[in-house]
Amino acid sequence: MFLAIDAGNSNVVFALFDPKNGKWTNQFRLETQTPKLISQLGKKVPLYFLEHGISPAEISQIGFSSVVPEINGVITQFCEGFFGQAPYLISPESYKKLPVKPVRPNEIGSDLMCNVMAAYSRVKGPVIVVDFGTALTFTTVDEKGKILGVSIVPGLHTAIKALFMNTSKLPEVELKLPESVLGKNTIHAIQSGVLYGYTGLVKGMLESIQKETGLEFTILATGGLSSILTNLQDEFDQVDKNLTLDGLRLITEANLV
Repeated sequence: MFLAIDAGNSNVVFALFDPKNGKWTNQFRLETQTPKLISQLGKKVPLYFLEHGISPAEISQIGFSSVVPEINGVITQFCEGFFGQAPYLISPESYKKLPVKPVRPNEIGSDLMCNVMAAYSRVKGPVIVVDFGTALTFTTVDEKGKILGVSIVPGLHTAIKALFMNTSKLPEVELKLPESVLGKNTIHAIQSGVLYGYTGLVKGMLESIQKETGLEFTILATGGLSSILTNLQDEFDQVDKNLTLDGLRLITEANLV
């Protein structure tokens, strides 16, 4: 089996891909914060494998994408000890063998490269990937696989948390789209402002990208929060929460064959 490790700013996702059925069979996540991560790795990962009847020896290959460099050594050391092998860490050098080409390889995050690798391999044409994570990102690729650009704004949860932490009376609220855009109480007012506001933001960004480039894109959405804005579903050709994992696997395989 293939093990994907996707380290983001909030969570480190572990996912197993079974080549026999071509599916992601198991997923779990740990908090990225370094003190917690160190203790969780040694306890929760072995326990998860034990509870699900999976032997570490069944892992034939490990791909590792990280936007948090300070934890890379911890993850690598754990893999060497528990799985008996080092993970393949995706880096700018990895992109040389790919059909998608960034303009500045040292600046683009490996998570975004995983997204566009999976999306372009699937679509084989102009594509925009909208990733609803800690940050909300729009990555645009043309018909030749050239990455035309990336746009980044604070993610939904980041926006909600910023209101809570920087105001004395506003509470931290659930990410739930209210029935009305007109907030009738404090909680609904925040939900309406952020979630309907982000609906307009996403639509406006997609319209602006298409107008500036003059291209017709296939639009894919991914990320843990991609299903929150249900009123955006018609804007996307596909919603795939495993898109980043698919790209992580494809990039690893392209470099280790």
